[in-house]
Amino acid sequence: MNYFPEFTAFLRNLQDRITGELDQLEHDQGSSIQFQSDEWKGEDWLAGGGRTRVIEEGLVLERGGVNISDVHGQLPDDLAQKMPGDSRDFRAAGISLVLHPRNPHAPTVHANFRMICRGNPESPEKLWFGGGGDLTPMYLYEDDAAHFHSIWRSVCEAHSNVASYAKMKKDCDQYFYLPHRKEARGIGGIFYDYMQESPTEMLAFSRAAGNAFLDAYLPILRKRSIQPWTAEEREFQLWRRGRYVEFNLAFDRGTQFGLKTGGRIESILMSLPPLVRYKYNYTPAQGREAEIMAVLRTPRDWI
Repeated sequence: MNYFPEFTAFLRNLQDRITGELDQLEHDQGSSIQFQSDEWKGEDWLAGGGRTRVIEEGLVLERGGVNISDVHGQLPDDLAQKMPGDSRDFRAAGISLVLHPRNPHAPTVHANFRMICRGNPESPEKLWFGGGGDLTPMYLYEDDAAHFHSIWRSVCEAHSNVASYAKMKKDCDQYFYLPHRKEARGIGGIFYDYMQESPTEMLAFSRAAGNAFLDAYLPILRKRSIQPWTAEEREFQLWRRGRYVEFNLAFDRGTQFGLKTGGRIESILMSLPPLVRYKYNYTPAQGREAEIMAVLRTPRDWI
């Protein structure tokens, strides 16, 4: 069975709904900035294409990207060796988003949901799903963390035959981790990859998880984006963003997949924040800045 037509139609609809809600939030807070849409096609050996939507310099979002793609071709040697199956032919479709709010009290968020196959999509040799959502606060608000995780737990519980919140939460903590810093990128969420069993049920779960993103994040963004902030808090936000850059460029599988398959570089690197600050040998010693750093070194259960 070819799952791609249903999945790609879902991705386009989900992109529309997410960017529409975020555009409305910008409008509600007095901004005329909205997401700009950019349709693109694969080049050289990579066929297919996608639709990138990016917002920059909004009152709420300093930068945000909500991208969908549906590409196919033949896997390069290094990627072919790392993925299930033997066929060089592949097809991959997914949505990937990263939102960097302007307000230091509003957390950065990332989510993606994807389906990949090797061989003919009509009768694939291997087919698997991956994705999840995770939160990267600059300042810790435990009620935000509890809300974010509770939404993902509810989705997993509704699809418990294929999804375990406990496992996906643990896998998220382990994946979004900077080993050279010995700290997590954020306070996690869920993460899953190479899910090959029960494709019909995994498709339903991935759709439900994608649909839950706005419920998980939008209430937090609405609340924190209007909160007062200081120049010192802005400086700390820019420093914390440096960790995000380190992870995305050094460890993120999606970034590496895009670069190694010749993906569209502007869409791949839209995940990076527009402004970042690095300070030599800096560690916050006290206050709320030290609080979030302590949490990142010791993952917690938030529900």
